Amino acid sequence: MRAVSIESAADPLAPVWACLSQVPDPEIPVVSIVELGIVRDVCAQGDELVVSITPTYSGCPATSRIMLDVEQALREGGFSNAKVQRVIAPPWTTDWITEAGRQKLKRYGIAPPQGSVQCIGALMRAKTPARVTCPRCGSDDTQEVSRFGSTPCKASYQCRTCLEPFDYFKPF
Repeated sequence: MRAVSIESAADPLAPVWACLSQVPDPEIPVVSIVELGIVRDVCAQGDELVVSITPTYSGCPATSRIMLDVEQALREGGFSNAKVQRVIAPPWTTDWITEAGRQKLKRYGIAPPQGSVQCIGALMRAKTPARVTCPRCGSDDTQEVSRFGSTPCKASYQCRTCLEPFDYFKPF
């Protein structure tokens, strides 16, 4: 493992976080796994570095790939004694996506989740889809086309103003 002196760095784990921030999400490569909020924790346990990953949902098919990508990035970054573990409780929430991540999703053409998990229960009970802003033109005159989009965590929408289809990252 790379030696990091506590005396020489305000945060001795900052180089690890910097390394992880370069690992893209395999399904949405414009955001890093840090920006997506799936890196739960980084800690040193003795001589071992432990990185905890929380998948966006328990059955996410990209989780194994992300764990391998993290291991590879850490090795290439000089952190040879690292362990990556999957943590599923508490479950990941879209509230963990950083503001930078939300802006990158929008620029990529994916509407970021709107609202927070606390208000989703009311939306689910009302069975009314959220007003979703088009990431291309900014209109909120949009309609849900399908509850499931290119991945299970996204829904397919279409803008009634610019007529463009787009994915919406569902809040959960």
